[in-house]
Amino acid sequence: MTFKNPHFFWLFLLWIPVILLYILRERKSKVTVRFSDLSILKKLPASPFLKLRHILLFMRLFGIGFLIIALARPQIQHTEVDVTTEGIDIMLILDISESMKALDFKPDNRLEVAKRCLRDFVKKREHDRIGLVLFGGRAFTRCPLTTDYGVLLQMIEEATFTDFSNSTAIGTAIATAANRLKDSPAKSKVIILLTDGANNAGDIPPLTAANAAALLGIRIYTIGVGREGMVPFPVEMVNPHTGQRFTRMQTIESDVDEKELKAIAALTGGMYFRAQDSQTLGEIYDEISKMETTEIKSITHVSYSEYFYKWLWIGFLILMAEMLMQKTVFRRIP
Repeated sequence: MTFKNPHFFWLFLLWIPVILLYILRERKSKVTVRFSDLSILKKLPASPFLKLRHILLFMRLFGIGFLIIALARPQIQHTEVDVTTEGIDIMLILDISESMKALDFKPDNRLEVAKRCLRDFVKKREHDRIGLVLFGGRAFTRCPLTTDYGVLLQMIEEATFTDFSNSTAIGTAIATAANRLKDSPAKSKVIILLTDGANNAGDIPPLTAANAAALLGIRIYTIGVGREGMVPFPVEMVNPHTGQRFTRMQTIESDVDEKELKAIAALTGGMYFRAQDSQTLGEIYDEISKMETTEIKSITHVSYSEYFYKWLWIGFLILMAEMLMQKTVFRRIP
């Protein structure tokens, strides 16, 4: 609760003269009556009103106090904040090709580490629409642009290898994501592409798709994942005699096409990043998140509800009761 006119609280100093005048009046109003014998008077019971006569002072003080509070105008403040945002539309592109099974990000494979970093990225965003495109030999939209992050996080969690994961169609993936963003009214449109390979499938060259995205005002950040050189890779094999399946660890060479990923980012005004361990990959997504900030504007509306009338009525009723009791049960005989 706040007070519109708090300076009226100085009026509480009026209590001092009221108390002093009451004390002086009590001292001067004592009357003596002469009796030849007081034995009869001593047997008379004392009136309870005599003991309670000082209650009038407290009623007067409280009545004045409530009126002073009413003059100070107690109010309750109501605050409403209108938040407007100029959000960013972001399409996440995740590579689910077979090479993402590589275990150079031990103990998990590249895909599991990438999914974990994507989930952390989504959890740190607010007000933005985010979608997800998965790709291997072809690309498809797993989740359209949405602000329902719960659904998106579930889609990321469920992302796994498919029957078309044996190749990498980067150009098709960019075109699919750009198609989702082309009609977006957002102030900023962004694609974040994560891959560990080179384009070897699809009908759309990556640079052609990137150039089209640039014309649509879409910025692309590219992330190449995987250590350089030979990396461990699990290969599922079948025993020809027993039919039993087992996994054998082999080594394959990382084939991230850094030159093309850098060109894609440069064409669209984005940036290229290289992640050779899980910690670096998480830091890359954090850096991109900081670069792509959402502008939030807030307008605060403040209103007040007046509550002085309650205090006014209480003070008025107390003073009226004090005056009534002074003329009746506490009436003085001259």
